[in-house]
Amino acid sequence: MNPRGVIRERRTIGRDTTLCMSLSARPGVFGSRFHNHLYDALGLDWVYKAFTTRDLASAIAGVRALGVRGCAVSMPFKEACIPMLDALDASAEAIASVNTIVNADGRLTGHNTDYGAIAPLLAKHSVAPDVDFVLRGSGGMAKAVTAALRDGGFTRGIIVARNRDTGQALASRFGYRWQAELGSARPHMLINVTPIGMQGGAEAETLAFPDEAVAEADVVFDVVAVPVETPLVRLGRARGKTVITGDEVIVLQALEQFVLYTGIRPTPEEVSAAADYALRGQSPAS
Repeated sequence: MNPRGVIRERRTIGRDTTLCMSLSARPGVFGSRFHNHLYDALGLDWVYKAFTTRDLASAIAGVRALGVRGCAVSMPFKEACIPMLDALDASAEAIASVNTIVNADGRLTGHNTDYGAIAPLLAKHSVAPDVDFVLRGSGGMAKAVTAALRDGGFTRGIIVARNRDTGQALASRFGYRWQAELGSARPHMLINVTPIGMQGGAEAETLAFPDEAVAEADVVFDVVAVPVETPLVRLGRARGKTVITGDEVIVLQALEQFVLYTGIRPTPEEVSAAADYALRGQSPAS
């Protein structure tokens, strides 16, 4: 085994190699590059592969039957996978959303590492809980971010979602207001938790919030990670706002996934190197 932190040439994958994976409607490259870089750096006989599926139940059954150690879960499977699991960690149970499945001898437990990434990022960027916010979105990731805001003491918030049912349910669950559109609201923090601005999507060049709202905000937070510089992020930077980007979220949540799977917590230097390598791999095809 090489010394810790020294990248070696990948060993041949064999029968004893531990497999981790991800399930997403549109697989990217970040997770594979991040995890595999750390496996190499730490001398682990592990491999990580991204997958997509149209048959979620069979895919989850495969995780169980084939002894896949860990499975990251992304859109649109974060809620749909829950009935297929044996247990939920408190992080997933509290918000009914799973982004990480850990397989312990055939027993599948759902976790949510998105939730744990939010509070450290807000603290890092000196965002105090007395700020008012608007969060756009009502899916699984929106649940994680909203729960983290509630638990962090943010009491003045509006959930903006076109889907009345999911939007109202999310707002009611965590004690916020719901609106179908932003309207005249001009909060100090804008948070996008929708695919608007996502590379390759139908709204890749669309602003999640209008220019006038960004102009009056202090903080712009876009959870979209690919590209890092979404239209909203670019506008926020141009307006001199405090900007929090999606790549910051995915690094923190991927690190906690790695720890759940392997039981090893890499050093900050090892995490930084893996994140740099993974982010360099983002491409238009991701």
